[in-house]
Amino acid sequence: MTDIADLSAAELAAAYRKRALSPVGAVEAVLARIAAREPELKAMYVVDAEGARAAARASEARWREGAALGPLDGVPVTIKENIATRGVPVPLGTAATELVPAAEDAPPAARLREAGAVLIGKTTMPDYGMLSSGLSSFHPLTRNPWDLSKNPGGSSAGAGAAGAAGYGPLHVGTDIGGSIRLPAGWCGLVGLKPSFGRVPVDPPYYGRVAGPMTRRVEDAALMMSALARSDARDYMSVPFEPIEWQRLEGDVKGMRLGLLLDVGVGLPPEPEVAQAVEAAAKAFEGAGAQVETMPPFLTRDMLDGLDRFWRMRALLDLEALTPERRAKVLPYIRAWAEPAAGYTAREVFIGFSQMNKMAAAANAACSRYDYVLSPTAPMPAYPAELASPLDDPQRPFEHIGFTVAFNMSGQPSLSINCGYTSSGLPIGLQITGRRFDDLGVLRLARAYEELRPPQRPWPV
Repeated sequence: MTDIADLSAAELAAAYRKRALSPVGAVEAVLARIAAREPELKAMYVVDAEGARAAARASEARWREGAALGPLDGVPVTIKENIATRGVPVPLGTAATELVPAAEDAPPAARLREAGAVLIGKTTMPDYGMLSSGLSSFHPLTRNPWDLSKNPGGSSAGAGAAGAAGYGPLHVGTDIGGSIRLPAGWCGLVGLKPSFGRVPVDPPYYGRVAGPMTRRVEDAALMMSALARSDARDYMSVPFEPIEWQRLEGDVKGMRLGLLLDVGVGLPPEPEVAQAVEAAAKAFEGAGAQVETMPPFLTRDMLDGLDRFWRMRALLDLEALTPERRAKVLPYIRAWAEPAAGYTAREVFIGFSQMNKMAAAANAACSRYDYVLSPTAPMPAYPAELASPLDDPQRPFEHIGFTVAFNMSGQPSLSINCGYTSSGLPIGLQITGRRFDDLGVLRLARAYEELRPPQRPWPV
């Protein structure tokens, strides 16, 4: 018998429709799961139990009266803490932030509430979202449910852990270099980084997106039907496009797929990771797709230039703090940002230009293919206490070569589980499409759900 907390959003909506289950029961099951697992996982920043119960009762009444707001009505959801929700401070993962309650919901939170989803609470993140880790100067250390000695990844660390542990079916993360896909890959989830501008955010920023983290592709598509609605606060978002997000059926026969195992810079995939991704490519070939090895397209100058630009941005954020508050920032982040004090304006401008070169190279390299397959990360989950796989602030981005280019290029990119290491850790397959083909990426991921071997039970 499946625990209610482990039901998908689609299954919950079907049960509500048949009156076989109530949103109140679903919320209570999720709150019980959180109470059982939080002492060891530390995935939550805030749990709003009473607010969730009130929203569930309102949803129950709508379903009873035949006035449900849609398939997300009454479905539990968590939201990453850097996405503002009214009345809750936004610490940005760092003890340096002054805790001031947010005045209003940011767009992703607003759209989900409008769809009737029940906000259970907010999930954790590392300082300023600048780590692929659950390490934070503000939040307790977040751990991976598959192995408590391992990292869930980041910066959507709590969302990754919450999804794998069954804190409800729906979780929202943000991504500017891999922060949805990396924890999704290391926690065995589906994590979609939408096309840049597809999901409105506030404040918008170069490469930054919000997107779904779920156990199933179908649930990610359900979330996109709400998240992709327009919001005037995001002046970088694209015009709203009515997309039939639930139309996930499709045939891979005849598709041309690129297989990217060497992106050109950073750490190479570990053998178990490469083998799992190659097995996924063979499964697509068996279903009639054409798979071609894709040449690398990134350079050391591109990754180092991006690093210089982001160090300077971080340094300016740190310099805006009082000395007392600056001292509270995670030492790794300070050690990473401080060398930017010696950069010239020319070096920073060239760094930004390298980000544009990265975007152009990614779009050009992918243009020959319908979709590109690659590892999400070169390695499986790493020790929980580390800030990054190398734990070296002077080599911070060696593990994001497969993800960061698609933030700069604006392409939709998704991580889905494609296997396990010999020690039982999930391995992420990344599927990337052309700009604005978000639905196509979801369809290919849904096809892979049917092609991949049976999945192991969730660590609940």
